[in-house]
Amino acid sequence: MKILHTADWHLGKKLDRFSRIEEQRAVMGEIVQIANAQKVDVVIIAGDLFDNFTPNTDAIELFYKTVKQLSLGGRRPVVAISGNHDAPKLIDAPDPLARECGIFLIGQPFALVTPIETQDFKITLSSAGFIELQLASFPYPLRIIHTAYANEPRLREELEGDKQLAINQFLSDKWQALAQEYCDSKGVNILTAHLFMNPKNGELLEEPEGERPIRIGNADMIYTNAIPPQMQYTALGHLHGFKNIGSEEKPIVYASSPLCYSFSEAGEEKYVAIIEAEPNKAVHLSKIPLTQGKPLVRKQFASIEAATSWLKENPNTWVELTLELKEYLRAEDRKRLYNTHEGIVFLIPKLLLDTEHNPSAELSLQDINFENITPLFESYFKYKNGGIAPNQEILNLFNEAINTPID
Repeated sequence: MKILHTADWHLGKKLDRFSRIEEQRAVMGEIVQIANAQKVDVVIIAGDLFDNFTPNTDAIELFYKTVKQLSLGGRRPVVAISGNHDAPKLIDAPDPLARECGIFLIGQPFALVTPIETQDFKITLSSAGFIELQLASFPYPLRIIHTAYANEPRLREELEGDKQLAINQFLSDKWQALAQEYCDSKGVNILTAHLFMNPKNGELLEEPEGERPIRIGNADMIYTNAIPPQMQYTALGHLHGFKNIGSEEKPIVYASSPLCYSFSEAGEEKYVAIIEAEPNKAVHLSKIPLTQGKPLVRKQFASIEAATSWLKENPNTWVELTLELKEYLRAEDRKRLYNTHEGIVFLIPKLLLDTEHNPSAELSLQDINFENITPLFESYFKYKNGGIAPNQEILNLFNEAINTPID
């Protein structure tokens, strides 16, 4: 049985002020092509389907179109859970219609999925947080323990009987109970969840830059030893880089986001995971790179000319541009850079200070001409900025400020 695992689509997400919807359309099409080329039997999407609780029309339309294509008109099951960026009610709302197309949208942690039977597969068992799928083309079932993003508000009903129980312990207990009851060695056993999980006794992972932190401190840290031993593969969402924090025999995988969504991800390759699984055997895990989307690049230059030259040679990029200059960036130079390249997301002037220069004693009190205090401003400016003199723009602003009458 072949399963495609993807996550963290963040449909509708912008890069600062720039829309990424065209890139997202391209990479969603690529994921559909991979699923078809690999002849996968099931698709799992491990949360953060959208980037916020109220996605725009383009993002919603792209999501529905993509999962419909992935489902092959209802012949291939698609299981999608919500993440911390998703509104559970928004994900749950179309489920009755989506189910008829072989798409299972799960907004709440430990939701109960309504059983359905199609010509190609059926749900043979359903419990809170668990489904068993029987595909017509396989003699054995697929069991999925599913946990959409879980925090205290979303687990209010589940935790009502024991408010002191920590979320990590609750999840571990729930998973173990489901696995014990439903996951024997006669089927393929998968767990999917959207959470921040770390390897036990390993180095702590870092959450993505710009990602909403899931945890505060280490009180609710979830470790890999919470996963039941019956699970052959764990499909995670939340971290944007591809990582297997489990073992080769029992992978616990963050499949990565389909695009680089912040400059901390610049240069990262993105993937979907493909799992080949049989009952009571180690799965075979492979990853297929995603090639769509503009690269995110961090560049640093010491001159406007060098920056302009590089920008002309690399038009199809998103750029965080740092300029190390000995004087302040002029408005005409800033305009020149933006006119050269449409993908400058951040422009960061970095002033190189002259640490050896000490202008603090250049003017004494008797030197000050109070009828023309511009030299005093220049001296103070140089004192505060490592000897760098103000350019004409700054001087013009200063003179405009001191000559503006106060009402």
